[in-house]
Amino acid sequence: MSAIPVLQSIAPLAPTADLWFVDIWGVIHNGVEPYASSVAACEAFREQGGTVLLVTNSPRPRESVGRQLDGINVSRSAYDRIVSSGDVSRSLIEAWAGKPILHIGPERDLPVFEGLRAKPGATADDAAVAVCTGLYDDETETPADYADMLAKLRVRGIPMICANPDEKVERDSRIVYCAGAVARAYEALGGEVSYAGKPFRPVYDLALQIGCTLRGGAIPKERVLAIGDGVATDIAGAGNFGIRSVFIASGVYVTNGEAIGDAAARLFAPTMPQPAAVMDAFVW
Repeated sequence: MSAIPVLQSIAPLAPTADLWFVDIWGVIHNGVEPYASSVAACEAFREQGGTVLLVTNSPRPRESVGRQLDGINVSRSAYDRIVSSGDVSRSLIEAWAGKPILHIGPERDLPVFEGLRAKPGATADDAAVAVCTGLYDDETETPADYADMLAKLRVRGIPMICANPDEKVERDSRIVYCAGAVARAYEALGGEVSYAGKPFRPVYDLALQIGCTLRGGAIPKERVLAIGDGVATDIAGAGNFGIRSVFIASGVYVTNGEAIGDAAARLFAPTMPQPAAVMDAFVW
């Protein structure tokens, strides 16, 4: 199998797509500040007539994600709409309305419950379902800190909804754990987990539906390009959905000083979904 192309600029691929699905954390920002080149690339694509959807595994609804982006000065001129894992999660959560719900995650993720009849407040001792949006304190905790809680839930046979399938992200050059890592730990115990977001199909179906609405007509999948830094989420999800992707290097998967071509050869086995190209950084 030939090597995956290494691009220095996304511009040559721009005419081949009408719609971009762009990941947020790791591509648009690092959790603290925007990547200026990424914002500029999205703005340039939109100026040429393209449509940019920010498709994120954030467990928050799109409005909350938008406010977060505003707070770290990501320009709204870089995108047309946001599609979040939180948007998809809400229908899974609402199915448990009236039942005791345990929320595993920080208070900042509580907007995922806003406007729903399903409300959190239960403990591991009395919950009928657990909704995991992250770790309570991702600055200091790891999934190992949840071993006792998960064991208790497993003994009781409690299902889990994972509102963010990401396992790790890079926050200002540090790696922190996400809800997906807790969910995988629960699965390792034999627990039942339902996932929303990438790489699962519902978030892509929603994103394509929104993209078609924004552009006023059907968009062939060959005219959609996903751009992300997640091997098991962005790239695998795009491949399974039948659209092309570009992998952007980040500290989650690519070590300091490692050539992106070498990293691609290591990360993408021939049996895995392959990106159409890889880049050190998202640059126009």
